[in-house]
Amino acid sequence: MGRSKAGADDRSITAGSDFLQLAVEDAPAGGLSDWLTRHLRLAISDGRVPIGSRLPATRVLAAELQVSRGVVTEAYQRLTEDGHVAGRGRAGTIVVAAPTPARPDAVQSAATAPFSGPPGVDIFDALRAAPARIDLSPGVPDLAAFPRTAWLRAERSVLRDLAAVDFGYGDPCGTPALRTAVAHWLARNRGIRVDAREVIIVTGVSQALALIAQILVQQGISAVAVEDPGSLGARQLLQSWQLATPPVSVDAAGIRVDELRSAVVMLTPAHQFPTGVVLDGDRRRELLKWAHGGGLIIEDDYDAEHRYDRPPVPAIRSMLAEQVFYAGSVSKLLAPALRVGWLLAPPKYRDAVVAAKRNADLGNAVLAQLVLAQLMESGELERQLRFLRKRHRRRRDAMRQAIRTYLPGAVVHGAAAGLHLMMTFDAEFADVELAAAALAQGVKVQPLSWHCQRPGRPGLVLGYAATAPTDLDEGVAIVARAYRAVSGGKS
Repeated sequence: MGRSKAGADDRSITAGSDFLQLAVEDAPAGGLSDWLTRHLRLAISDGRVPIGSRLPATRVLAAELQVSRGVVTEAYQRLTEDGHVAGRGRAGTIVVAAPTPARPDAVQSAATAPFSGPPGVDIFDALRAAPARIDLSPGVPDLAAFPRTAWLRAERSVLRDLAAVDFGYGDPCGTPALRTAVAHWLARNRGIRVDAREVIIVTGVSQALALIAQILVQQGISAVAVEDPGSLGARQLLQSWQLATPPVSVDAAGIRVDELRSAVVMLTPAHQFPTGVVLDGDRRRELLKWAHGGGLIIEDDYDAEHRYDRPPVPAIRSMLAEQVFYAGSVSKLLAPALRVGWLLAPPKYRDAVVAAKRNADLGNAVLAQLVLAQLMESGELERQLRFLRKRHRRRRDAMRQAIRTYLPGAVVHGAAAGLHLMMTFDAEFADVELAAAALAQGVKVQPLSWHCQRPGRPGLVLGYAATAPTDLDEGVAIVARAYRAVSGGKS
């Protein structure tokens, strides 16, 4: 964080610590770096340190605040990881992006919108649009870690070798290159042996579920059993096709197979959403026996690659191809914006699914498929996954520690894998009110009750993968304050 000549790069220098107006004696014991990071982020957010300006040299700021240089260096490093500043060598540490400050009036208004009544079909659109300084929504990977360099390199390679004819309409099932790459990926990572010709490329798991629902309705099926608790979004999608979604209980061993009364069930066996439990061996055997008797399974393998404290579990599709629709995507591996996923259908339904895909959109965009195929086959996607596992584990641990610190009475579920935690409480209150109170203070979370069809303990579903550790700590602290307010101060 060295000095540079005044006027270099036409950037102003933020001189000393006056812009922070800090007294080190106000910092919590043992938390100097967190304290300084928080105040630096606030100064960037409110414009005291505008984008393009240079932060003080670490030794200058350390001397003025009377803290060790390591405290300042760590704070700058955290801001760098957040994407708010960048080290530019002799040019110093430059502010390159600012957190979006949430106006209190706007936040208060937004807090009443998503949580003002039962969740409608547009609830997730409304929640995404609601302004918040800290977003703990589940289901989002670390978008700042998207491998831009590797993607651009693969894209240049694809464009260099792409023939003119390849810019035309392709196979509605997807390009042969990506279907082959997905088949190899599933064999390496999910234990699924499948011919590339059986892979159907779709625009994410949501389209996979829509295609399946369309086929089921055509077959005269009127209901798909779902896990309870289970994904509200998936349930809404099935219901949009006029399919009933009878709930089936989930316990510590996974879905209660003995409760199944429908001919079709949708489940998340590798990392159940939102509880995080894994379908255990006995339940798997029960499920396979049920399927051999004519039952049909829709397996949403949405984030099974993200595991931290347990070995991988095989996909149900690897054991029973004839009765399982299997869906996965890169939304949790790279970014939802790519809109690329895959679907494996039981042989007797495959032609109908392909026809439905053709009628829906004639197939996915070709260029993104070819780039992704190159990343998969080159090993770049596995390298990215290894990197993300380490990064996500640190953030998972930061959230768990924050919950232990600020909400010691809460019970945490599903920490061994995935991108989110589920947190439940013994106190009696409406978790929707807790989510609204947190949003009013600038923190976005999802109430557990959204994902339940039957009454249960109040709780929250909290994503951690897309949020820096300092923000995770602050976000959980704010949730804790909101919890005390709505629960009457119960711990």
